Amino acid sequence: MLQLGKSLLAGIGLVPSVLGATLIASHFSGPVYTLSLTVTDSSGKLTQTSQATGCGNTPAWLELYSDTRKLYCFDENWNGAGVITEYSVASDGRLTSSGQVRTSGNTVHGSLYGGSDGRGFIASAQYSPSTITTYKMPLSNSKVLEQTKFALAARGPNSRQDVSHPHETRTDPTGKFMLVPDLGADVVRIFKIDATSGKLTACPAGQASPGDGPRHIVFWKSAADVQKAYTVNELGNSVSSWDVSYPSDPSGCLGLTRTQTLSTYAPGKKGGSTTKAAEVRVVGNFLYATNRADQTFGSQQDSIATYTIDATSGAIAWLEAANSYTYYPRTFQFNKDGTLVAVGGQTSSSVAIVARDTTTGRLGKLVASIQIGPKGRAGEEDGLSAVVWVE
Repeated sequence: MLQLGKSLLAGIGLVPSVLGATLIASHFSGPVYTLSLTVTDSSGKLTQTSQATGCGNTPAWLELYSDTRKLYCFDENWNGAGVITEYSVASDGRLTSSGQVRTSGNTVHGSLYGGSDGRGFIASAQYSPSTITTYKMPLSNSKVLEQTKFALAARGPNSRQDVSHPHETRTDPTGKFMLVPDLGADVVRIFKIDATSGKLTACPAGQASPGDGPRHIVFWKSAADVQKAYTVNELGNSVSSWDVSYPSDPSGCLGLTRTQTLSTYAPGKKGGSTTKAAEVRVVGNFLYATNRADQTFGSQQDSIATYTIDATSGAIAWLEAANSYTYYPRTFQFNKDGTLVAVGGQTSSSVAIVARDTTTGRLGKLVASIQIGPKGRAGEEDGLSAVVWVE
């Protein structure tokens, strides 16, 4: 754990809590990097400590399971077959490949689900093939369990909504349902999980507004067990709040009802023709979403939208825009105690560590940053793709 220097974080009310940290970042050119973060009383520093290969030509997403120290890397290769690679993470963050399966390519996300421990199968989303694909664990010698292809009844209002574009496979907090935000179809697809067989059964989808383009989803629950979900909508430059309902009948389906949609920009402002919302996170009663290519804080300095979550109802309200200290922040993740956020800038090909006030939820000073691999080109599938904490 990383100790935050008092003088470095003075003025935002943080209490030093850790001594050091390890992060892992992937790059669209192929490598997966291990990074070390250290902070003294006056400065922070990120250094690259090791580099791994084996996640194909275009690593796009990282999913880490800290309890087993297993990392899953998903290859987005647009030119034919790709791979999903499992790595074992050593105590110093070094990666050793421990399993792999070949895919049909263009995989943008994936996660584990089902089985007796929620780790029996792996589901992945393929953006342009309009499919989700599942495999039985372990990955080595695994074959496709199911592949489901989606079709549109009609094109959406955005030019990118020519076909279905599933962008994530995420289980709900109970582990009984799989949710798939579909950017092309303006829906959040819902599937009931058979934990024994790994089979997914389609349920009625949650309906987004036309042109929203939902990309990622997160969950939140109040102290009184009010369950909410929040999506970040790439095409609409917005976030949506959803009521989550669970069936009384065990054979029934989870339901989603959209209740709010707010811009990822302050009231009265909006994104430009090239801006795209990217990822969404919840920490306590605060919601965060990254904006790509808005340069709100100057040249190649994009923003992170911050919202409060009402502790009773789960309703969201705009708080502020914060500096991501990166260009094209495709990915971000908070550390466990919520004092720091690691932001992955795709086009800047950089990782920025930003301080967070745990009381106000506001993001603050830049603690450390590093460029890894070659920089990307604005709007292209190159540069840094993902970053995760190893905790």
